Amino acid sequence: MARKKVKLAFMMNDVKRKATYKKRKKGLLNKVSELTTLCGINAGAIIYSEYDPEFEIWPSTFGVQQVISQYKHLSEMEKCKKMLDQESYLRERIVKLKEKLKKQLLENCGKDLMELMFQCLSTDKRELDNLTPTDLHDLERHIEQTMKGINGIMEIR
Repeated sequence: MARKKVKLAFMMNDVKRKATYKKRKKGLLNKVSELTTLCGINAGAIIYSEYDPEFEIWPSTFGVQQVISQYKHLSEMEKCKKMLDQESYLRERIVKLKEKLKKQLLENCGKDLMELMFQCLSTDKRELDNLTPTDLHDLERHIEQTMKGINGIMEIR
């Protein structure tokens, strides 16, 4: 059964907030543990909150110190290799979404032309009189592409 989406907002009830903190902390540490086991990487976590008098350190103080020292010994180039600031991330996301939009527009255009083609075949031919030269050219090109696809299938068989 799927869980409903949780609204992320500050919890005013102290008891619920503390209970949620403990559950989320346990889940977070479990995920870090799974990540290290499944991917064979070094990872560590340091959690501090007002609910605990001391830091929660996973897997151990020594383990976290190792991870931090490994990170410090990386060159600046390696540290920044896959880092993105918000602006770079948004630029990449915009490019990907523009490509997706372009594909969707082409797909929609193809569907519109297919619908128009079927309308022309099934109804009165006078509907062709309402089409612009660009529409007719696009329809002709779509029919040619469809015929090439059909011919390709027929040749395979």
